[in-house]
Amino acid sequence: MSTQVPALLDGLVDDAAVFPPGSATLADALTAHRRHRAAWYADLVGPLLLPASTVASGELSDLVDPGEGLVVGLIGDTGISGLPLAHSFLAPDGVTARQIEVAVAKRGEDPLPGIAELLALTGTLPGVETVYAELPLTFGLMGALDALAAARADGVPIAAKFRTGGLAAELFPTPAELAAVICACRDRDLPFKLTAGLHEAVRHLDPETGFTHHGYANVLAATLAAAHGEGVGAVTELLTVLDPRPLLERANAGLDAPRPLWVGFGSCSILEPLTDLIRLGLVNGGYDA
Repeated sequence: MSTQVPALLDGLVDDAAVFPPGSATLADALTAHRRHRAAWYADLVGPLLLPASTVASGELSDLVDPGEGLVVGLIGDTGISGLPLAHSFLAPDGVTARQIEVAVAKRGEDPLPGIAELLALTGTLPGVETVYAELPLTFGLMGALDALAAARADGVPIAAKFRTGGLAAELFPTPAELAAVICACRDRDLPFKLTAGLHEAVRHLDPETGFTHHGYANVLAATLAAAHGEGVGAVTELLTVLDPRPLLERANAGLDAPRPLWVGFGSCSILEPLTDLIRLGLVNGGYDA
């Protein structure tokens, strides 16, 4: 049986082990990430995501070998202005930040000033392939997407990031809201990342919180539909599906091609989504982690 991760799922899950609810120690997260990177499912795994504040405090320096070539994603919990300092700590340790992710506005704020501030930094941070501007799904969203798309068309390596969950009900976009965002990114040829709430493959109700979570298999099917030109209605319907079969039908039809639009999502566990993907038949294999 083949244990290769199909092209459609390449780099789907970034390693967010140090973030809640997992909240692993940095040392434990690094040990586990090295194990993931050496495993048969390594192609599924993106970079290790680290808070800028942790990196800027020097905590990473004693835990990495400069020769190992560690690749991380830098999460701007310090705000945009704190990113250059955190980034400056990486090169001496032989670490590369493949991506930087930071919120450009709070809910209800105009995101354009934050985007302008972030764009001024882009290109000054060596090794960074993509900068993700996290946008609230509220005031000014479409104008913000226009600004990101215009910058990207000018050659700036910037993309969008959205939250699909959190500790409050309003942080979970409805299927119609998320579908509108996916289609808006499709119309602008703008890649996007998602974060929070994507704990299982299929849409489900969390009995502990009472919140209904989006499923990453739903998002995958919905994004494939959008990339093939389907409208907001069809994309919304796929985001509401509770039966995995129509989602798998969409995914299996595109397994051998790179994933369009949706860059992926962060998860505090790599093995949980891997197990789900094996159970659904999207990845073939077993693991010894």
